Amino acid sequence: MEYFLFIFKSALEDFKRSKMQTFLTSLGIVIGVFAVIMLMALGLGLKKYISDQFEALGKNTLFIAPGQLLQGGGFGTSSILGTRFDVKDLQRLQRVRDLTAIAPLASKSGRGKGTIKTDYVNIFFSSSDFFDIAGFTVGQGRLFDKTDLDKKAKVLVAGPKIAEKLYGTALQAVGKKISIDNVNFTIIGIIKSKGGGGFGGPDYDSYFFGPYTTGFIYNPEKQFIRFAVKTNPDVNLSTVKEEIKKQMLKRYKEDDFSIVEPTEILSIVNSIFGIMNVVLVAIASISLLVGGIGIMNIMYVTVSDKTREVGIRRAIGARKTDILLQFLIEAIALSIIGGSLGLGLAFVGVLLVHNFFPAYIDLVSVVLALGVSSLIGIIFGVLPARKAANLEPVEAIRYE
Repeated sequence: MEYFLFIFKSALEDFKRSKMQTFLTSLGIVIGVFAVIMLMALGLGLKKYISDQFEALGKNTLFIAPGQLLQGGGFGTSSILGTRFDVKDLQRLQRVRDLTAIAPLASKSGRGKGTIKTDYVNIFFSSSDFFDIAGFTVGQGRLFDKTDLDKKAKVLVAGPKIAEKLYGTALQAVGKKISIDNVNFTIIGIIKSKGGGGFGGPDYDSYFFGPYTTGFIYNPEKQFIRFAVKTNPDVNLSTVKEEIKKQMLKRYKEDDFSIVEPTEILSIVNSIFGIMNVVLVAIASISLLVGGIGIMNIMYVTVSDKTREVGIRRAIGARKTDILLQFLIEAIALSIIGGSLGLGLAFVGVLLVHNFFPAYIDLVSVVLALGVSSLIGIIFGVLPARKAANLEPVEAIRYE
């Protein structure tokens, strides 16, 4: 053990004498480890964010979407170009006994004029049940209710981000008017922040929410892009799905709609992002390969520089294995230094990203980073180390 420690310390002393050369040699490993760990951290964060979003919906939630949303273990035909639901479908769903909440969903985008800014805005028009199903709670003011639906009231509930953008603060937005494509609304409340957005899906903090009956102003065909429903938790979900299916089959063919559980969507999304993450990590690993080649090149140079030293060591009794270990440990040390620097940069990167996205580094990533960097040192250090070990002592001493 002392022998290995001695060689390692000698390698560090050599690195100190040529700091710039050491840094440039390990730079490929630094960049490679940083890229791989950052991509893994983003992948883990994305998976966690999506899981949290679906878990917030609860196990007793279902989506009814046009077209075949899930097909053959993946996403099926796009519902964007498929059938559209309407008020008759909503009425049919209301006949299903075990549904405790039904939220039809329509959307609208337009120019919203606030008191301090005019900007592009998005609105989800739905029922008051939407807040319960999506897990939204009120932060300021109030949420719209059944009375607002019945009166087709021109009221909106805002996400905190869009409220701050158009009015300065969320509190100042409550009670204010907003004009969206020449239709005036009153903001009656602000939801508590849900966070998210970016890679994980819609940023609800930047949306407006209004009664679906009011949304018919923009949607004279009275159509919906999908329904979200909540069932009685004591009832078997499969039974409810069959009842919904019976009602929908009275108007549509079986291929015209999908009844999907959040867990089904989550499973497919996770598998897709899992494959994407592997591909991205594989691409980032190319820089590790480049870094390994850089280490091999510099080790060949080191062998040339230390040829006389090797000859003297061999002449006074050093074995081939001793010389092999000397240069191999130097290569591994270079890789570990690069891997540690890359890991440190990745930690800093994750801390910066964490303010906007729930990326995180797990123990597997740390072990993988240091393990892979050590392995690169072994793989790309073997050839130069063998060359040094096979030098003939007499020829090595004569080397100029």
